[in-house]
Amino acid sequence: MGNDEKEKWELSKKHRKLQTLMHYVNADSLMREHELQRGKKASGVDRITKEEYGQQLDTNIEDLLSRMKSFSYRPKPVRRTYIPKTNGKLRPLGIPSYENKLVQGVMARILNDVYEPRFLDCSYGFRPGRSCHEAIHDINQTIMSQPIGWVVEADIKGYFDHIDHEWLMEFLQVDIADKNFLRYIVRFLKAGIFEDGQLMKSDEGSPQGGLISPILANVYLHYVLDLWFTKKVLPLMKGKAFLYRYADDFLVLFQDEEDAKRFYEVLPKRLGKFNLKVAEEKTRIIPFGRKSGSKETFDFLGFTHINGKTRNGYYRVVHRTSQKKLKAKRQEIKLWMMKNMHRPVRELITGLNRRLIGHYRYYGISGNSQSLSGFFYYCHRGLFCVL
Repeated sequence: MGNDEKEKWELSKKHRKLQTLMHYVNADSLMREHELQRGKKASGVDRITKEEYGQQLDTNIEDLLSRMKSFSYRPKPVRRTYIPKTNGKLRPLGIPSYENKLVQGVMARILNDVYEPRFLDCSYGFRPGRSCHEAIHDINQTIMSQPIGWVVEADIKGYFDHIDHEWLMEFLQVDIADKNFLRYIVRFLKAGIFEDGQLMKSDEGSPQGGLISPILANVYLHYVLDLWFTKKVLPLMKGKAFLYRYADDFLVLFQDEEDAKRFYEVLPKRLGKFNLKVAEEKTRIIPFGRKSGSKETFDFLGFTHINGKTRNGYYRVVHRTSQKKLKAKRQEIKLWMMKNMHRPVRELITGLNRRLIGHYRYYGISGNSQSLSGFFYYCHRGLFCVL
């Protein structure tokens, strides 16, 4: 952690509201952000790449800072494209212009330093030093060590597309008093979307793909869900309850059935107040835990969680790659091998190994060897057929 980051962390811990943040957007921080950008990333509406911008880097950054100080800098609209989801649908992705990436990247780091000391432990997504594996481990430990009997698994419908700008700015103003910094966040939110040759207004939402979108999304749910659950919901519970959130996916573990049902009923009302809706097909309440005796399972972060037993007959939570994710990964590998079947064999096997390693790094957790072996066999057989 650099000196600037330490300074922002200490200020955030010490003061309820931070007064001056804009001075951290300077030539040095923009230069560092330029170095961190990947050269082969897709370009925005201006079609300027990292290489092109870097040819006159000092001049470009000096000009950018001059425009920012005079407030003549206005972010360009994001270029919208679509990427396939595992369910066959398309996910909208916003690609900022290169200059926007630099400013957003620096501002996102500033916001991370401001909010890391303020975020709660129940939040795991888009946070430095935290991962989905840590979330799964903590969920497992809670179910194993606490008298859990019920689980509410939930998902927010089109979350990034429905973030309310006015509420978001109200939340940010609770912690940040730098009006110039907040002014540029508003400009990024209102920059618009360029799709099929047309410019569309962005009155709500934060486009996925923007460097500042993940931290803004976390701030929003920090106030809408995390603090509400901790300060308002928990004190009313008869038994114990635990919230785990990764981005917009979350689940709540309950000891008492009545507590779980009350939370399940009030959740849509709470989200509705902030322009959000639960995805009904992905939201449900199920019995789960050591004493439930239930055969119900739930999916979270790509894994299916199952009530199981060890070889000695003791209770344990079993984790398997979810069938939905496994099917999507198989299809992805199959299409890749068919597309690359005429490449040299060495290159084909090297590419396949890279994809297998990536799969193992995510799904390679204790107890999931059966799913991993099945996926390896599928890839091995597919390679044989292609060759």
